[in-house]
Amino acid sequence: MIDIVDPKFLMSAANVAGAPESNEHNEVVFMARSNVGKSSILNALTNHKGLAKVSATPGKTRLINYFDIDFLNRDDDSRMPAKFVDLPGFGYAKVSKSIKSDWEKNLTQFISRRKQIKVFVHLIDSRHTNLDIDHSVDDYLSEFLEDNQILLHVFTKIDKLNQKEKTALRKKFPYAILVSNSKKTGIPALRKIIYDLLNEETDDSL
Repeated sequence: MIDIVDPKFLMSAANVAGAPESNEHNEVVFMARSNVGKSSILNALTNHKGLAKVSATPGKTRLINYFDIDFLNRDDDSRMPAKFVDLPGFGYAKVSKSIKSDWEKNLTQFISRRKQIKVFVHLIDSRHTNLDIDHSVDDYLSEFLEDNQILLHVFTKIDKLNQKEKTALRKKFPYAILVSNSKKTGIPALRKIIYDLLNEETDDSL
């Protein structure tokens, strides 16, 4: 069984230049359009209700938030350090055009230049799987994703779907991961998948 222990907030950064120095390839980036439940999923994964702030105003957060975590393999009590990175939600932001332009520029530079990222977790609302904004994110990631980086598609709020809708979702996206924060469905499996992907890394040098 894989758990996450000792999660703690590390720092916030406005752009890639402000990100923490690191020689490890162990960062997991969580990205989603606003109001998909990203903060709630982060809190569920880390078993810490208040780790990532859940905002009542979609798109309010404009900083890149870093968290230090330890994966604990309870089979042998071994630990593996990693960093979770919470990106601002895209879409819905009620800010001026100039601020939004700078914000988007900082995010795209961070995503494409931060070589410490091992896993990109793209969270998608299971009720809205065909939005242009999500397709655009995938298209952008595909332009620069390196061989040693992985993109995971994780569909949230599956408790809102009936069985027929869940079956259709699995058929359309056979490799997708389905989760529900409120029911904790899929959370242990997602935690284990991320752990396994990070554990595959044999060369920590960049």
